[in-house]
Amino acid sequence: MPHASCLRYTLPMAIYEYYCPTCRDKFEKRKPMSQAGVATTCTKGHRAERTITAFAMARTGAGEEFSMPAGGGCCGGGGGCACSN
Repeated sequence: MPHASCLRYTLPMAIYEYYCPTCRDKFEKRKPMSQAGVATTCTKGHRAERTITAFAMARTGAGEEFSMPAGGGCCGGGGGCACSN
């Protein structure tokens, strides 16, 4: 039978980005997704604001999402490396 500590439930975690306007510092904090709206402070105790994380998504001219060709990335075909597999 597994040890009791192996049976504990783990909450889904996310990494959130924050900015402290007082310190002008950016930092990340890992916390349960259920606590995303809970106020966070910087290491000096100032109230921090959650920032929006920017990520890139390519679209075709028709407004459809761009998908990578089959075969994967580097050295698997269809990637941007100099390999000629």
